[in-house]
Amino acid sequence: MAKLRLALAQHDFPVGAVARNAAKVRELMGEARNGGADLLVCPELTLSGYPPEDLLLRPSFLAACQQELDALAEATDGLAALVGFPHSEGEVYNAAALLHDGRIAQIAHKQALPNYGVFDDKRYFRPGHASAVTTLAGVRIGLLICEDVWRPEPAAAVARAGAELIVVINASPWDDAKQAEREAVLVERAKETGCAVAYLNLVGGQDEVVYDGGSLLVNGDGSVAARAPAFVDTLLRAEFDAQTRTLQAADWPVAADASPEATLYAALVRGIRDYIDKNGFPGVLLGLSGGIDSALTLALAVDALGADRVTAVMMPTRYTSQLSLDGARAQAERLGVDYYVIDIEPMTDAFLAALVPAFAGKGADTTEENLQSRTRGVTLMALSNKHGKLLLATGNKSEMAVGYCTLYGDMCGAYAPLKDVYKTAVYRLSRWRNAQAGGEEAIPAAVIDRPPSAELRDNQTDQDSLPPYEVLDAILERFVEGEQSQAEIIAAGFAADTVHRVVRLVLVNEFKRRQSAPGPRVTTRAFGRERRYPITSGWR
Repeated sequence: MAKLRLALAQHDFPVGAVARNAAKVRELMGEARNGGADLLVCPELTLSGYPPEDLLLRPSFLAACQQELDALAEATDGLAALVGFPHSEGEVYNAAALLHDGRIAQIAHKQALPNYGVFDDKRYFRPGHASAVTTLAGVRIGLLICEDVWRPEPAAAVARAGAELIVVINASPWDDAKQAEREAVLVERAKETGCAVAYLNLVGGQDEVVYDGGSLLVNGDGSVAARAPAFVDTLLRAEFDAQTRTLQAADWPVAADASPEATLYAALVRGIRDYIDKNGFPGVLLGLSGGIDSALTLALAVDALGADRVTAVMMPTRYTSQLSLDGARAQAERLGVDYYVIDIEPMTDAFLAALVPAFAGKGADTTEENLQSRTRGVTLMALSNKHGKLLLATGNKSEMAVGYCTLYGDMCGAYAPLKDVYKTAVYRLSRWRNAQAGGEEAIPAAVIDRPPSAELRDNQTDQDSLPPYEVLDAILERFVEGEQSQAEIIAAGFAADTVHRVVRLVLVNEFKRRQSAPGPRVTTRAFGRERRYPITSGWR
């Protein structure tokens, strides 16, 4: 019986880099051909990158993708290649072209167009209506694109048309529940159809989404034959046996640590690295406060970019503790980054002196606290401008949810690595990162163990204003990710007054989140394009 040798390109294909993406396909074609593959498989929208958004409305962009596809087809000597591209023929389709024998042998159109979460396919594409099945090396192959495999009918249709193997190309963003969901869906499709499934996924960061790869091979009986590691660029080789409808991986890399913390940390590192490098910045800087959020952000930045591309800045006032000063300096020295200490007390005092007439008759309140934060924001933005390094915001999802952050202060920054990371996860990641350091802590233990504080007034702690983070995060996960009502959350055992207070804070702080920096989406419901609540609303 027939056997088919596959090369699955779990690689990054950046949005808009059409010529560069085509060049990478050519390179991978050579590698696949030299390895004896019959078919090179590339991810969804290989040539345009995903999601190209309104680039798809530009005829010149669509024409450039078609031009590169035609040239790639001519290079398919002794190898077939499946390449994703936007197909324009009056309407625009999310498509996959099978290139073979110097020509475009077949085109498959994506049938199921997702329009939820981060997806907006219906704005740009028309759905396909025909099943695509082809024969290579004597094997009947059904061709599906991403969302198609999440619905039963497209897979059932190619099976009815005689497919023995289903090849699915994807640009499926990662979140902390996605891998288990994908695997369950693929197992179900295989069992329903009797077809084996080769699932290839894109890898890399693109604005607020991070693609993990995490490609999978599933046999016709629903058993999982192989799992690719997350966030690794690699050409995965496999062989399909039509007689047994099984897939066999050939020397796939194995993740050294596949724990939730390791995978989440890798997602954040990949998001930072790709955002900085794809946008051409020489490096990053951040305010290092001596607290856990900025400490974790610094460790992530160093792991993503290298210490030589990272600058940390401590900006103390009279409220900054010696613990914070010592912790920040110790971490900066340990990680080997450029480090500045800039006393902002004189600047803050100058602002307050200038405001004395306008503040006459009004006592001190959060205005003075926010002024410290905004002085730090101005200082960091000046350094960013002068040195050309991108400023990282260091706030986490818990703070962003309830507005425990200052507009034009600690929210200053062009990218926010922890934007979708709850505070309790910040602690888990920090402890996990230290466990990898071989005795040399990346984050000082004193910084992790201290009570969290913004240090904007004497003896301040976060819990002066917020519930304990274990309680806060549990409520937020139910309200944000789970869309549970206040009554449902209270029924789950949370104090009514705490739930009402947290939910109110979430609802009234939408205006802050709309002005926040982008950051990597790593949960099932991130603030931003997939959670679009009105700023002005009477709903409580």
